[in-house]
Amino acid sequence: MRQTSLDKLEYARAVEAVVSRTSTYLGRRLAERLAPLTDARVIAARLAETEETRAMIDKGMHVPLPSMDGMEELFGLLGTGYVPDERQFGKLAQFVRSCGQLRRFMASKAALAPTVAAYASSMHELDGLLAEIEGCIDRGRILDGASQELGRIRRKLRQAEEKLQKRLDGLLSKHAEHLQDRIVSTRGGRYVLSVKKEHRRKVSGTVLDESASGQTVFVEPSETAGLQMELSALRAEEQREELQVLARLTGEAELALPQLSVNAESVGHYDFLLAKAKWALAIGALPPSLTDDGTFELRGARHPFLSAKPVPLDIAMDGSYRSLLITGPNTGGKTVALKTVGLLTLMAQTGLLIPAAAGSRVGVFRAIEADIGDGQSLDRSLSTFSSHIRNVTDILAFSDGATLVLLDELATGTDPGEGVGLSIAVLEELYRRGAAVLATTHFNEIKEYARVAPGFRNARMAFDEETLQPLYRLDMGEAGDSYAFVIARKFGIGEGIIARAKEIAQGLKGGGGQRGRQDGDALREGVQGILPPAAMVAGFAEAGARPATHAGKAAGAGEAKGEPPETAAAQPPKLGVGDVVWIPSIGQRGVVYRLADERGNLIVQVRGVKQLINRKRVQLQIESKHLYPDDYDMDIVFDSVENRKKRSQMAKRHVEGLKIEREELE
Repeated sequence: MRQTSLDKLEYARAVEAVVSRTSTYLGRRLAERLAPLTDARVIAARLAETEETRAMIDKGMHVPLPSMDGMEELFGLLGTGYVPDERQFGKLAQFVRSCGQLRRFMASKAALAPTVAAYASSMHELDGLLAEIEGCIDRGRILDGASQELGRIRRKLRQAEEKLQKRLDGLLSKHAEHLQDRIVSTRGGRYVLSVKKEHRRKVSGTVLDESASGQTVFVEPSETAGLQMELSALRAEEQREELQVLARLTGEAELALPQLSVNAESVGHYDFLLAKAKWALAIGALPPSLTDDGTFELRGARHPFLSAKPVPLDIAMDGSYRSLLITGPNTGGKTVALKTVGLLTLMAQTGLLIPAAAGSRVGVFRAIEADIGDGQSLDRSLSTFSSHIRNVTDILAFSDGATLVLLDELATGTDPGEGVGLSIAVLEELYRRGAAVLATTHFNEIKEYARVAPGFRNARMAFDEETLQPLYRLDMGEAGDSYAFVIARKFGIGEGIIARAKEIAQGLKGGGGQRGRQDGDALREGVQGILPPAAMVAGFAEAGARPATHAGKAAGAGEAKGEPPETAAAQPPKLGVGDVVWIPSIGQRGVVYRLADERGNLIVQVRGVKQLINRKRVQLQIESKHLYPDDYDMDIVFDSVENRKKRSQMAKRHVEGLKIEREELE
């Protein structure tokens, strides 16, 4: 699987969802290495064990997963000559004890979860090691019975400490009037009395420290010096013997290291399975069945990362077709449908359960290729179309009969006629290679192609024409509309404009619907079908009357009011920014960008290029008020996509070196 397609489908978020639910370092490593598989048998086994684990948790069973706190460090040090301390052996004992509990728990669940329970059968009880540790260490302290020598030393220690304590108690009574406090404290591991400075010579001994104020000195009495030396020697013996005990336990642990490693790996795998199962429960996921012929059927599928509650998606590809064209309005859910199919397929091939109803089927693909999103790059100066073409080129280089291809918004970002032709050619090539294809488009020509071409099928995202709200429901077998005319009428575009728009659309459809035409015949026929009627352009001259507008302003409007034709021509209507005008000298339409100056020269944008033209050489066709709402941002019409993106960046923060260059005509 190529990383670019995984990124477009947000596969990393699915991996992170599992990683975040692990609790051991080995489980986390397994989750971080998740990747789509291509062997159907292996995938089926992964799905089965995940489903068994999910069912166990769903029934309220709590799997006693051992803690592996400190185990990574300990396993790394065993065998290197390092001797763990009492605290580390305490954690090791708890790990061994918990592994035994897990082994016994899973053995009792063999009937309910045979695959998952089998992993525990390879774990080792290690009762001998556990008994050794528990016989030597309790609650982080080495026991007296850890060795005979340690027991002897500690008995002598206790006797020496008792003798010393009695001697100190006697000195506290004897020198009560000379002491600052009647307590025994320590300095440097030696017992001392806190003597008033002026009585220093009253207490025989060695001064080991004094207070910050200098009023108190801490004296080790001469009467206790010998006892304290004996006590220090005994403590040194104790430490040497404790080290011997820990070294003996280290040897036992190193002998059991292979078995400990097997247990640790099993615990990590259980942690990994539990993390997958927990996420499955969180998103309501179930195991799909698998197909090996590229067909699939998702019932009630939901994208796992939609913030709002998603509308379940029913989508399928059976053996009668290999390419599905999804149509519908913007924000209607077309792109989400592609991403849902792509991500759920990746999840299933990773061994993750998918948020879809029971009975869903998922195909196993060698590769899943996606061209979703704009991908436009300001740094690389890539246009929307160039970005799409680069992605499609990469997709064609990798696609074959074991590939699922997801293409979003075919034919966008370039001339519609050429874009449609290129899109259909790409679809044909992918079909020839046997790839399974899901694509979205707004273009009627592509919808019509999918309707008549063998191996293709249409589907549409449902839309409520009354409320102008998408229903996010996919209807299979029918091509949908973009609902541009419905939306335009709701927002107040005049019926005359809408009628003419339908006429133009029908003309384009009539000229571009057949395959196999040569030398641009289809394109010319389509354009011929949308040219304005002869009556509309009759009498056009450089300074003559303007053509009739679709807003109901006839060319002879002046005559209808009783004015002579020359009077109407002599007083042309005022133009506004955004008005659509006809330029007879070049036979093109344009949009007014800047109003006329004192010489009558205005700037008109024609096919994205701004031109300086005299007012007398243009004729008003459609006023801007019939095209745009009052608060419409005209930069969308006049400025480039690149400049609009730069302006958006500048509005958020300062970007060093970022500047906007606009074309200006004098």
